[in-house]
Amino acid sequence: MRRGEFVAVMGPSGSGKSTLLYLLGGLDRPTDGDIVLDGHSLSRLDDDEITLLRRRRVGFIFQFFNLVPTLTAEENVVLPLLIDGQDVRRHVDRVTALLELVGLADRRDHKPDQLSGGQQQRVSIARALVMEPAILLADEPTGNLDSKSGTGILELMRRSCDELGQTIVMVTHDPKAAGYADRVVFLKDGRIVDELRGDAAGDTRLILRRFAALEEGDVLG
Repeated sequence: MRRGEFVAVMGPSGSGKSTLLYLLGGLDRPTDGDIVLDGHSLSRLDDDEITLLRRRRVGFIFQFFNLVPTLTAEENVVLPLLIDGQDVRRHVDRVTALLELVGLADRRDHKPDQLSGGQQQRVSIARALVMEPAILLADEPTGNLDSKSGTGILELMRRSCDELGQTIVMVTHDPKAAGYADRVVFLKDGRIVDELRGDAAGDTRLILRRFAALEEGDVLG
């Protein structure tokens, strides 16, 4: 994956999509081969080194937000900085800029139960970006949202790619969501069997046809 690239990963259940994210994020180790993240070979790092790399260079967005309910939106965003032992006061401008980017500057003091699902996911995106990660891994980020909120999240991810140069890998079952990416990769049985780039990657109907063929067991090429 190139820096600043937005990649969508699609495939039937059991094709290896989530496993791929776990491997890229250093949560699992490959049985063969190597993964190079931001110039670091994960196979050569011990558990402590991988933990540190994951904390500082990988951002995660989950389907169910995973916000701390007792913390405000702003406190949830700064949490990775605190875990890393950093002085939050040195990052006030960045935190404010991220809250503005996700459209929640006026909700910074609200707790998760005072926010809609879409707003909670926006907080989780700001939290994932606060450490300036080399890669952002998103597992069905719109799967728990209505269509309007989901579109807003996808547009926000697209903006983070275009304006911040953020590299993103997103697992999704939704062809419309995949259409926001620069490249759509199709998995089957743990292998890449097809991909779309350029204008083809933004063609929702083409993505749907390829995905449907994959689910039906057709060989793509």
